[in-house]
Parts: sequence; C-alpha cells; structure tokens
Amino acid sequence: MRPEWLFCSLFATPLVLTAAAGAPGIEPLSELDRLNWCIGTQTFGAAYRFTRETRLVETAQAILDMGSNVLKFGLEKNYFGPGRNVDDPDPRVHSLAELAAYEPSHRRVLDMPFAYYIIWAYGFTPGWWSEGFSVADQKLEYDEMRALAAHLLTTYSGSGKTFYLGHWEGDWHLRPSLNPADAVKPEAIEGMIDWLNVRQRAIDDAKRDVPHQDVEIYGYCEVNLVRIAMEGRQSVTTDVVPRTTMDYVSYSSYDSGLDLIPALDYIESKLPPKPGIPGKRVWIGEYGFPAFAHSPSEQDRLSRQVMRAGLAWGCPFVLYWEVYNNEVGKDGAQRGFWLIDDKGNKQPVYETHHAYYQWARHWATDFRAREGRLPTFDEFREAAVAYLDALPGA
Repeated sequence: MRPEWLFCSLFATPLVLTAAAGAPGIEPLSELDRLNWCIGTQTFGAAYRFTRETRLVETAQAILDMGSNVLKFGLEKNYFGPGRNVDDPDPRVHSLAELAAYEPSHRRVLDMPFAYYIIWAYGFTPGWWSEGFSVADQKLEYDEMRALAAHLLTTYSGSGKTFYLGHWEGDWHLRPSLNPADAVKPEAIEGMIDWLNVRQRAIDDAKRDVPHQDVEIYGYCEVNLVRIAMEGRQSVTTDVVPRTTMDYVSYSSYDSGLDLIPALDYIESKLPPKPGIPGKRVWIGEYGFPAFAHSPSEQDRLSRQVMRAGLAWGCPFVLYWEVYNNEVGKDGAQRGFWLIDDKGNKQPVYETHHAYYQWARHWATDFRAREGRLPTFDEFREAAVAYLDALPGA
C-alpha cells in the first residue's frame, strides 16, 4: 500500500476545469419534477433505432416521453461506432468532462429535464487496475473524475439535478472472465479498492471546492454476485465495499431473481456509514426478464414484483434493463430485454411504467393540495407499494 503522505500530496493539487461551463436555457426543475419516483430504466447499446437521432438521444427521449425523471446511461471512451451511443467521434473530446460538455448527443441528454442521472463513467486516460492500481494511474483517474464532477456541478448549478457516477457489474471486473468460479487475485481486490476510493475522493473534493447550488453528485459502485458473497466466497460485496468510502451501491440483481430482500440486506450491512446521506444506500441497478424466455404478460408480472420489493425495502432506485433491447443472438434474434421492441411495439411492462408515472404525479399533486407540502420519500414509497398491490394480476 502507498504511504498516506504520498496519497495526500498527490491529490492535493486543485484542477482547472477546461470544459465548457454554464447551461443557458435550462429551466430549474420544479419540486414536483424532482421527486424521486424510484422506478426507472436505462439505455446501453441499443440494437435498433427508428429515427435519424443518435441511439442515445432517441432512447433517452423515449424514456422521457414515458414519464420517467431518471436516466441511466454511459460516459466512456468507447462512446461511438456501430451499436454505440453515437455514430462518429467528436474531435474535441479527450476526457469525460469534454464528452459531457462538447459531444452534441451527450450534452443534449444531460440538458434534458431528467432529475436523476445514473452514469457508468470510465475515464479516457488511466490504465486498468486488475494487476494493481499504480500511483500514476490513480492520479489520472482522480484528475479525470474530478474534472467531470466539477463540470457537472458548475454547468448544472441551480438545475435541481442529481448525478451518480459509477460503473458496470463490479464482480465481473474483479474476475478474468464472466465465470463466478474464477479465482480472484489479491492485487485485483487491492486495485479495485484504490480505484473506487480515488473516484469517490475526486467527487467529494469537487463538491467541497467547486461553488454550486441546487445540484448534487454522488459516487457508487455496482455489485452483481451477491449470492456467492453470502456463501463466504470472494466478491466485491465482501472484499471491496467494506474498505471503501462509497456513497451508494448498485445491485445488478439477476442472481437473486425475485428473492431480493436477503441480498439487499446483506449488501447494506457491508457498506460503511457515510455521514449526511439518509435512508437506504443500495439500489437495484439492473433487473429484467427477457422475451426469449418470458411472454409479454409474464415479463410485466415479474417486473412488477421486483418493483414492489425494491420500493418496500427502501431502494432509492429500481431500474429495468432496458428501454430498447441490446442483446442479439448469433442468428440475429432479439433476446428481448426491452420496454419497446424492435418493431416499435410498446410492451405491457412499458405500459406499467407509463401508468405508474402518471399515477405518481397525480398522487403527489393531490397530496400537496391536501397536506400543503409534497410527500417525503417514505410517504411516497408506501403509497407506491399500495398502488402496485392494487393492480390487476398483482
């Protein structure tokens, strides 16, 4: 491990934000628009599109049109090309902050009236950490994440937006392949701990040093092999999370299916306290029931059960994978992780999301008229669970 004095010295130098600042024309979100409805979806690698917009813009607009105020998407070096967010690279972009500031599709999506952004953020400049995270690469990671955080805080100051910067399924990052039986190297564990703590420190330092108001930013990591963690096997949940300073943990929950509560409790028990963040700090970052294995009605019914479980437990978010399918078999068949299929048909689970957002807005508006204030997070969750319980076929 590096000496503490070296760590403090290395990351003490403030950074100069070079990305564009200010977001003219962005209206601050109303109090109603920034209420957290908890339920949401995401867009990564959409396998089709129906307009001349980029895949990122088209899918983000589809999520906004559905009524959601949360968007999960990615900021990363490999943002362009076939099946990616946009078709061509932007010559001005060499970092995450420049991607957020300059690339038209990413900037357009960040300017949309979403209240919550959950972002996979992978830097352009640092090396990977699986063999240990060098001091030089830690500085590159810190500089790039701090610049991104500073850009978001400055550009969206006064907007009412909240940003969460994290990554994809960490237990696969920890292993050499997508095999839960793979051995985990000690240097990978140490490297991931350093990676996450550097990223979180960059976010915390930006929040401390960059003037801003009415905008928030947090860090998160994502776990995905929680069941083997509960059996005592090596995992991000047991070997990494307890030694980090992360704000939140996302759970890609396929290994739990519908039996979510034990896993959520277990993750929460491993997450060190973080002063100033109330409530539960674990959310469901991915769940889904693909059409190749489930009928549309079954896909909807099972999804409702996950929504209800996450809301009842207290998850800040429960995020369906995803708005357009991203997985296509070798035979060209769509696997059907979708709300809207490749023919443009809105699935029953889409209609459930759409109706839920309509109900949520009406319920919150009626609550304010009756109580003279908007509901707390817990008051809303309780009503949302009752709403889902009352749906036909629940």
